[in-house]
Amino acid sequence: MGCGKAPVYPSQDPFGISTLLETLEAARDKMLPQLAERRIAFLSRQHDRYVSTFRMCQAGRENLFTADPKNVQAMLATQFKDFGLGDTRRNVAGPVVGHGIFTTDGEDWSRSRSLLRPQFTRDQMSNLDREERHVQNAMRAIPMLSDGWSSEVDIQSILFRLTLDSATEFLFGKSCESQIAATKQEAGQASDDTFLYGFDRCMWYLAERLRFERLYWIIHNQEFRKCIDTVHGFVDKYVHSALLQAQQQEEKAQGNEKVTSQYIFLQALTGTTRDPVRLRDESLNVLLAGRDTTASLLSWTILLLARHPHIFARLRCDIIKKFGTYDQPSTMDFAALKSCQYLQHFLNETLRLYPVVPFNRRCATNDTTLPRGGGNDGTSPIYIRKGRTVMYSTYVLHRRKDIWGEDAEVFNPDRWAGRKVTWEYIPFNGGPRTCIGQQFALMRASYVLVRLLQRFDKIEDVHSDREIRYGVSLTSCPADPVTVRLHQAKMEL
Repeated sequence: MGCGKAPVYPSQDPFGISTLLETLEAARDKMLPQLAERRIAFLSRQHDRYVSTFRMCQAGRENLFTADPKNVQAMLATQFKDFGLGDTRRNVAGPVVGHGIFTTDGEDWSRSRSLLRPQFTRDQMSNLDREERHVQNAMRAIPMLSDGWSSEVDIQSILFRLTLDSATEFLFGKSCESQIAATKQEAGQASDDTFLYGFDRCMWYLAERLRFERLYWIIHNQEFRKCIDTVHGFVDKYVHSALLQAQQQEEKAQGNEKVTSQYIFLQALTGTTRDPVRLRDESLNVLLAGRDTTASLLSWTILLLARHPHIFARLRCDIIKKFGTYDQPSTMDFAALKSCQYLQHFLNETLRLYPVVPFNRRCATNDTTLPRGGGNDGTSPIYIRKGRTVMYSTYVLHRRKDIWGEDAEVFNPDRWAGRKVTWEYIPFNGGPRTCIGQQFALMRASYVLVRLLQRFDKIEDVHSDREIRYGVSLTSCPADPVTVRLHQAKMEL
């Protein structure tokens, strides 16, 4: 088949235990994305060329690693049928998210995707009234001082609660109101945040299980099981309510309850299945995407704005011109947010340097090839046997200097002016499994940013000299609290 072998990243033992320990140490130090770059730099020096694709043994399994856009395109699009998610993801994530869009292949995946699609129509995305209520709750969580500045606040925790409240409302028709609960707790009142803790710990455990490859089953302690029970119990309450409502609507065609005019994911799902476990699984799959990804993106944007005051000033100026001030805003909808060019360039650049999903993987469903990475010069195709895992790094791909230029690691939204990209930029993946919530996530992030920059005219990073570290679970957010001070703009008369 004209294939060549890819370089091998060395392990100190035949089972790849040293590689696993190296990975676990980088994860503990919150420097996992940089480890991938270091491995590529090591092999590039060794082979006297840029090595973007290599073999690596970790925890007893040899995988392929790539940051080559041609290989990514093959897996996600042109050879889509040759690659699936594989058993590893199902085994690792199954105890938490079960059988849903992020763990299935083939017809099961197609069914899940068609089930989710109605949530992401243009009409659904243009409904921003619901989002505004959660934004206002977030604003109230920022304590303001008499001099116009806020006190030091970890805005990342506020953003994660905002997206959780918003996600639970559009999924279940009722928000969990975590922001209000946290505000009460800070005021000395009792608050139950066990779901938040359990959900975050579950995501950490899933990431750790993934790193152990076929030894994933080692990571299954009492805390993990308790957190799973907490998360399942939380969603089961919504499922029970949706099933009850579906039954009541069947029994009384003109039921007592007013039928909601907006699409609610869980209610729509009861028209397809009444299996409570399936309903919980699909809901949890979407909750993971709806909450963590948008919150991570927003956390990165605020950190970057705090560290680049000239970009903050320019973006705020554009926002005020287009959308008015905080107390006198003009109409905002999907089209208006999309047409705010510098805002979209800013989000693109954030997702380039700090992709929300820095690593991903596919598994060969039959014997196949990838177009590049083999042979002495790395241009020959590579043979991939059935069952072989191929990991790919969005983080590394987005920072390749031979693709993005010598300033690839510089944060510069202006690089997007007139730029058209293909497979060198994949923050939402690509091909048939492109994230169906892409525009929804970007719109929500855009709206929150607009409202924040309308209200505040200055932002300070309290720890501006601190090195940026990465909290990588299934998604990636700043590892350290995004502690900022915000200055409130004077109200317009």
